[in-house]
Amino acid sequence: MTSVTGSPVRTLLLWCPDWPVLAAEIVDGVPATGPVAVLHANRVVACSERARAEGVRRGLRKREAQGRCPQLTVVEHDPGRDARAFEPVVAAVEELVAGVEVVRPGACAVAARGPSRYLGGEEAAAERIIEHIAQSCLVESQVGIADGVFAAGLAARAGRVVAPGGTPEFLAGLPVEALGRSALADLLRRLGVRTLGDFAALPAGDVLARFGFDGALAHRLAAGRDHRPLAVRQPPSDLTVTAEHDEPIDRVDAAAFAARALAEQLHDRLAGHGLACTRLGIEAVTAHGQELHRVWRHDGLLTAAAIADRVRWQLDGWLSGSNGRAGARPARPTAGIIRLRLVPDGVIAQAGLQSGLWGEAGEERERAHRALSRVQGILGPESVVTAVLGGGRSPADQVRLVPWGDERLPARAGAPPWPGRLPPPAPAMVLASPLVATVQDAAGEPVVVSARLAVSAPPARLLVGTGRPAEIVGWAGPWPVDERWWVPAEAHRRARFQIGLADGTALLLAVEAGQWLVEAIYD
Repeated sequence: MTSVTGSPVRTLLLWCPDWPVLAAEIVDGVPATGPVAVLHANRVVACSERARAEGVRRGLRKREAQGRCPQLTVVEHDPGRDARAFEPVVAAVEELVAGVEVVRPGACAVAARGPSRYLGGEEAAAERIIEHIAQSCLVESQVGIADGVFAAGLAARAGRVVAPGGTPEFLAGLPVEALGRSALADLLRRLGVRTLGDFAALPAGDVLARFGFDGALAHRLAAGRDHRPLAVRQPPSDLTVTAEHDEPIDRVDAAAFAARALAEQLHDRLAGHGLACTRLGIEAVTAHGQELHRVWRHDGLLTAAAIADRVRWQLDGWLSGSNGRAGARPARPTAGIIRLRLVPDGVIAQAGLQSGLWGEAGEERERAHRALSRVQGILGPESVVTAVLGGGRSPADQVRLVPWGDERLPARAGAPPWPGRLPPPAPAMVLASPLVATVQDAAGEPVVVSARLAVSAPPARLLVGTGRPAEIVGWAGPWPVDERWWVPAEAHRRARFQIGLADGTALLLAVEAGQWLVEAIYD
């Protein structure tokens, strides 16, 4: 949440600890008091307090978690279940305050000014909301208040009320893992940036150039500035999409079908205006005239699939009624839904995104598609190709060229593990045919790499073809790659080096069968 001037507003965020575990108890009857772990892609994404006492932690693989706690009850991750169970909690918060935004199942936010004035101050408002949720839904929760949603979320985990203007200081000492971006956090730590304060101190232009658009958003969050000021504008009224249903929707499967169709319609309409959605309003009207409304917030950009998921979760929450706990207020509407409306309550201009070659928005992409298809009709399908990233250990293995219009499937699975894979950043240019080269030491002798990866002498000069020698000012390696050693006819063994030349050029070299090769060039 941001003010009209672009500065983050005071935000109150309610957070329910271990919500996926609690949702499994509410919906499926799995006792949250025992050792429980919720898994996604074979890794723990949430666990109960009892499981943590046994050594279970987020990120552990299923086998390791069960090894630490043999009595562990494993539950599969289900975002729909989490959202459905969270709906009564959001409804209870709305009984005290207005303008609630669902950040994710288990967390919702509201501007702190209204409840603090109405309930006698920020701390009094936090205590009143926590008490009301406990009495209405029998759910434990914590509240954090700070400048902006991101800081309020971190404050909620500590149950803190950060003083106005104190958010940058509060964030400065937190580790970079608090950003919730594991790949970025790992890279920052390797660069020596360990806290949010260290990250916020970096120049914004350098962060954008090095880490891209998502890194720039994370940089703003680390500095205590909400990302909404980035090209946010009020959406035109004609972006709203509405679906009328002759037969009232009262089943979850029918609601899911309606949600998917309407979400794709909204996403296409936004793309036609060069926009993407960051906050989504979901409105429904029942056959009895009952009006339902909920706002979902998203840290990033809502794709068509993400919009469909949130609409489906919300409709599931409305149509499923009570959260199943004694004392909880039933939320099920009195009749089926006859009108569904999606309102892009917050949008961001595509100009601020990492766009595709053709802008990936509206008519520009369609015109490009028609033009490239015409070129293919004249010169053949292979005349226009696009690159598809996949798995592999060298840059050449990770890219597959696909004719324009064909299904963009990678040649290899891109998911880890790929032991020996070249770490980021990726080279800017991968040579179609590696160039034969010679690497010499300071005395002019060829540099040799032994079978045990011992380098005969530090590389000092590089000769490519008949060109003049180039001075090597920095190098790293060797990194061995030994592929398909169990099939002698297909075995492939080489060692890779990264070198920097005096003119500022950086290259990726490989040594194979005693021969040096230039494989790629870094930007």
